[in-house]
Amino acid sequence: FLFKIIVDKKIFYCIIVTMTFFEVKMFEIAKVISKCRKAGLKLTPQRLAIFKILENNTSHPTVESIYNSLRKDYPTMSLTTVYNTLETLFKIGEVVKLDIDSDKAHFDPNTNPHHHFLCTHCGKIEDVMADFSEVLHNETVKEKLFKIQDYNINFRGICLVCSR
Repeated sequence: FLFKIIVDKKIFYCIIVTMTFFEVKMFEIAKVISKCRKAGLKLTPQRLAIFKILENNTSHPTVESIYNSLRKDYPTMSLTTVYNTLETLFKIGEVVKLDIDSDKAHFDPNTNPHHHFLCTHCGKIEDVMADFSEVLHNETVKEKLFKIQDYNINFRGICLVCSR
């Protein structure tokens, strides 16, 4: 992979020769329940239903999509309940809040380091399970930029389904 980085109107090229692929760690309800109990959080039926939606979920749901999936079975549940539950899960490190879509927050139950691809046509978000950290260890980047403590790469484009 070839990456172009522009610093002070100077162009630097970084080449990634090898890539490492990440192991996928998904949302585990039993572990989340244990963490919530330790934090003194109530385990309501609505909260447990939200946990169940997140289990093995790779669709990067929004508050609204989770709410719409559950409102038939839980008619008294509000959007606020879903939002507050997801925010709590974010604070205890059980979901990642994605900023890839400017319209709404998406939540990812896969908390392992990875990146995302947003199809600008259909809006689907896919996981990109590759390690691009080699570009951050390039000598030019180290000398000319700054000390990088964390990073997240979001790709945007047209997915294979939409490009057909």
